[in-house]
Amino acid sequence: MPDYRPVDPRKSPRFAGIKTFMRLPHLETTEGIDFAVVGVPFDTGASFRVGARFGPEAIRSVSALLRHYNEVLDVGIFDHCSGVDYGDLPVNPGYIEDSYEMIEEGLEPLLDAGVVPVMLGGDHSVTLPELRAVAKKYGPVALIHFDSHSDTGDKRFGKKYTHGTPMRRALEEGLLLVENSIQVGMRGSIYARDSLDEAREMGFDLVTTNQAFEMGLEALIKRIRDRVGDAKAFVSFDIDFIDPAYAPGTGTPEVGGFTSRETLRLVRGLDGLDIVAYDMVEVLPQYDPSQVTALLAANIVYEFISLIALGKKRGASA
Repeated sequence: MPDYRPVDPRKSPRFAGIKTFMRLPHLETTEGIDFAVVGVPFDTGASFRVGARFGPEAIRSVSALLRHYNEVLDVGIFDHCSGVDYGDLPVNPGYIEDSYEMIEEGLEPLLDAGVVPVMLGGDHSVTLPELRAVAKKYGPVALIHFDSHSDTGDKRFGKKYTHGTPMRRALEEGLLLVENSIQVGMRGSIYARDSLDEAREMGFDLVTTNQAFEMGLEALIKRIRDRVGDAKAFVSFDIDFIDPAYAPGTGTPEVGGFTSRETLRLVRGLDGLDIVAYDMVEVLPQYDPSQVTALLAANIVYEFISLIALGKKRGASA
């Protein structure tokens, strides 16, 4: 079986070569791999700043700094996993419904082969076609949604597909096990007193940033784990979940958020859940001085992949 892993930095310096994620081989294959990093460079669903179409490129570029062993989780990723950078899915800039069809179709070979896709957006509108593809393979899934916005809006300027509506559309389309789904990190100014209550009325467990800080990280992790249970899950991570002091390069920043250290602890706390797909969205390089946002996004994606490896490690020793 193939064994795909990053380039050896002792043989090729990190600044050299084509910028794939972690310097993985760029291959459109489903053979012999456990995960595939997939770019989804679409941002025409954005309502304020655009430019997240360049997010996959920025995350890949800085990911050359990442090494193979996760010291906190005590796992060597490529001792247990094989993975590739699958490249970018095709999209049609400016045409969201066409792009949705292309994204969904592009993910199907990976999901059909049992490969875990780790997707780099793009704005948050891309999560809807990703969920459509996942549901074709697994049926409805639990959603673990880290964000400063609930993204359960209905329409913007009369249009139903934007980066502020994907979770409502996914629920309407029967793609989610809402009773197992949780949204974490909502904060900032809202349009009305009951704006967040609407998401709760849809059935989501919604934890605001203030509530999360009041309960503490460990209690929050337990709440996520209890909510998801044994259900298959999709993790959607909007980088604006994190305070803009740590992640300024995003389209709709909200102050008062989580630190990078707190965020890594939360992601590591997902260990053992049955996660079938991940995405990282809303990285906007134009507003990202010194690549700090892209670097943090790359490290979160690294933690996603580490969780996949940890699951494989446990399975091999069972």
